[in-house]
Amino acid sequence: MTLHIDPKHLPEAQSGPRRYQMLIDGKWTDGEVGLEGERVSPGHGVLVSRYAFGSEGDVNRAAAAARRAFHRGPWPRMKAADRAAVLLKTADLIDARREEIARLDALESGKPIAQARGEVAGAADIWRYAASLARTLHGESYANLGDSMLGVVLREPIGVVSIITPWNFPFLIVAQKLPFALAAGCTAIVKPSEMTSASTVVLGELLMEAGLPEGVCNIVLGTGPEVGAHMVTHPSVDMVTFTGSTRVGKATMQAASATLKKVAMELGGKNAQVVFPDADLEAAVDAAVFGAFFNAGECCNAGSRLIVHKAVAADFLAAFEKRAAKVRVGDPLDDATKVGAIITPEHLKKIENAVVDASADGASVAIGGAGLASGAGQYMAPTVVTGVKPEMAIARDEVFGPVLSVMEFERVEEAIRLVDTTDYGLSAGVWSKDIDTAVTVARAARTGTVWVNTFMDGYPELPFGGMKQSGVGRELGKGAVEDFTESKTIQFHRGPRTSWWVDG
Repeated sequence: MTLHIDPKHLPEAQSGPRRYQMLIDGKWTDGEVGLEGERVSPGHGVLVSRYAFGSEGDVNRAAAAARRAFHRGPWPRMKAADRAAVLLKTADLIDARREEIARLDALESGKPIAQARGEVAGAADIWRYAASLARTLHGESYANLGDSMLGVVLREPIGVVSIITPWNFPFLIVAQKLPFALAAGCTAIVKPSEMTSASTVVLGELLMEAGLPEGVCNIVLGTGPEVGAHMVTHPSVDMVTFTGSTRVGKATMQAASATLKKVAMELGGKNAQVVFPDADLEAAVDAAVFGAFFNAGECCNAGSRLIVHKAVAADFLAAFEKRAAKVRVGDPLDDATKVGAIITPEHLKKIENAVVDASADGASVAIGGAGLASGAGQYMAPTVVTGVKPEMAIARDEVFGPVLSVMEFERVEEAIRLVDTTDYGLSAGVWSKDIDTAVTVARAARTGTVWVNTFMDGYPELPFGGMKQSGVGRELGKGAVEDFTESKTIQFHRGPRTSWWVDG
């Protein structure tokens, strides 16, 4: 299969890329030492963005600004209703610039433009949900401690939060963190991926337009070693929230432990969809194709493992392959595209090598298995690997590409064991019309989310996060704002107090 990608229609191919600066203390700025970065679109092979990159000195400036804004500025002391108003205004501004933001994410990450539009709309919805939580955040009181004592538990903002986000969902994932930190009254330093920074910079513009005080949200662009590492270890930072690979997450936790910062980690996944013979097989096939190939498989929640009952495996795979053949791979800016580009040539090679290794281990490549010739950018064919054994790397390790590994089972207990044979525990899906079967698998699976007769639906009201090596903590849900707070206990005593000191 050969794709025909023509980048000549891109404005960036004619007039050149836009240059983006950092936001520190309410001002747009270059880095102290003049570092620069640039991004070539993975779908078009054209330079689409230039950035002013930061370094340790810029992190120091941002941390100082965030600390001043927290201790001296109005944000933590504002009425919750006033903070909520800023978040709601931000959501409205996101909606107004949805097409622009979606296009930036499609250009820089390679995701399909139609999908990017949905993510931007979803991000606006999350900002509105966070605004509602700002007004409902509260503590507790205890009037049951005796006549002379009253206990009050306050929820106070934790302080300065470092927010580090990945390249695969540039605008959506920052929305799963920043608005909840702001709703709690925190200040923040945000570092997007150095490959997909543009939409986060636009978010900074929207926050300023919405009335966010200077220094409350600072955006520092750059690489992990130059910027991210210093955000994790900086003594003025009270909490780190990170989304990315498990390998980098472990290093981040270790670095943050030196100053005992609170950490929240949303990491990798090797997620299974389990299909029983009594399932709605047509719906399950559609969900399995979606789960495997959505965002070109570059998704921590991807349904990268199919665990299907032997009684229906042959028919299910035939139907899957027929539907997968209709999945349109192509130009991310084409509204009809379902699978866009792979983030970098190096990552494409890594995905291809994982499939080659699986073949060497004894698995079979049923469809796909290699990159697609395109003329510009880099693309991967939707791939299905069958005959997979649970001990194989392809069954256990996160490939982060459009690759589905297929395993078969006969008993419920065997299916549950296969779900849990990885170090990850982010999500899973189970397909069965039998409520006993569905509940049994859902309760037993060691994952943070289990979908029953659906896959990868998401709502701001529902917590998201993983077990085992898929992360620490949860995002979204009614507790999301509380995660950015500390509890403070205050005890009030009235009347005479019995003296501890006894004369004589």
